[in-house]
Amino acid sequence: MEYVIRPVRAEEWAKARELRLDALQDPLASIAFLEPYATAAARPDVDWQERTASAAEGREVIQFIAEAPDGSWDGTATVLVERTGEPVRVGKPSPVDQTHLVGVFVRQRARGGGIADALFRAALEWSWELTEPRAERVRLVFHVENERAERFYRRAGFVPSDDPSPIPGDPMAREYVVPRQPLP
Repeated sequence: MEYVIRPVRAEEWAKARELRLDALQDPLASIAFLEPYATAAARPDVDWQERTASAAEGREVIQFIAEAPDGSWDGTATVLVERTGEPVRVGKPSPVDQTHLVGVFVRQRARGGGIADALFRAALEWSWELTEPRAERVRLVFHVENERAERFYRRAGFVPSDDPSPIPGDPMAREYVVPRQPLP
């Protein structure tokens, strides 16, 4: 099946909500996401509208989705901009201007078809095209017991950072990075 990988649009907040809630019910959600299902499900629509509108702007955050020919969504990845020395959502303040890949999810029915690769490609391309700030690396943080994710991240070019950055409440979290690559 051919998927279109594209940024989310502000008016698509209900679909973004539905995909996020599905992700939070995945068997690995408790070690893959920092938000419990009940918390997300209880959020009012206005929160989802604001979250999606911000991601659609593509300035400090962007959300990519994998859209099937029938219009359904089977995957997502979000990229956050993190500036040197500023507070970050997860981990320690950034030592360099960077982006942070979060919220990666592909529905079970669509796994193994290259969607995650395509989402990562879009996220990395967007990160390297930033000019303000110019990202020096892309990072992600994951729980070491999420072996499926670690295998994929390594295959995608991510390597352990010099500072593993466990996060509060999860000493098993580790930071992986991809340093800036020359553009082709």
